[in-house]
Amino acid sequence: MEQTVVDASELDSIEVELFVRALDKRHGYDFSQYSPASFKRRVRQLANQLECKTISGLIERVMHEPQLLPNVLETLTVPASDMFRDPTVFRALREKILPMLASYPHINIWQAGCAHGEEVYSLAILLEETGLYDRTQIFATDLSERALQKASDGIYSVQEAQQWSRNYQAAGGTRSLADYCSVGYKLLKLNHRLCRNVTFAVHNLATDGVFCEAHLILCRNVLIYFSNPLQDRALSLFRDSLVRGGFLCMGLRENMSLATAAQDFAPFMESLRIYRVASHADGGHP
Repeated sequence: MEQTVVDASELDSIEVELFVRALDKRHGYDFSQYSPASFKRRVRQLANQLECKTISGLIERVMHEPQLLPNVLETLTVPASDMFRDPTVFRALREKILPMLASYPHINIWQAGCAHGEEVYSLAILLEETGLYDRTQIFATDLSERALQKASDGIYSVQEAQQWSRNYQAAGGTRSLADYCSVGYKLLKLNHRLCRNVTFAVHNLATDGVFCEAHLILCRNVLIYFSNPLQDRALSLFRDSLVRGGFLCMGLRENMSLATAAQDFAPFMESLRIYRVASHADGGHP
């Protein structure tokens, strides 16, 4: 009987496909619409972390060791960020967007895919310094409960402090970043008072519905890992969540042009990937 020859790359793809199906069937998390190339890299990284020789070995562990799930989700969802990442974006939020939102008596901001919370604290500091925080609610969501716990703790490596301080100043910071944190045992701890108006919650952009009615949504460097259909789903979700004239802030490397839902957004500061929901797409929010 003639044997079918399968090269290593093809075998890899077959195993990743089986892994995705196993994760969905066993735990209810659907990663089938994630961008294949980057997702395959993260699955291999996860297999290495868990000392599995093959992705098939990883499937067996994910199927029979449910306690691994938090680690699995955290690795697959890329919880990497910085405080005031892309300072020009945060300067634009400070100088252009927040003054426009100041006319609302109450402001809702949704940070979708908040990872370990670095940008949530950046946003809270911006709101403090512009005098808007006490009438603002930040909803910080992520697929990974472990990432949300780390975000809520607000504890990071002190190695990041110098770069974050430079980012803060470049973003127009009016004080010192040290005013918002304490340092000890090689760790940086953000002042917990910055969390007083933050709600951390699990939300899956691939499967869940509208989360809140928001004046501003930040979802930066998340959609870049999605396939075009999943990007379209997420953008539709954001469109339906934003109030009339609400703002969407994406990552600098992200491009919504291939998504059908792009027609529902108008550029506000396109070079910074800041958009407003178009009036024709509004569902009648006040």
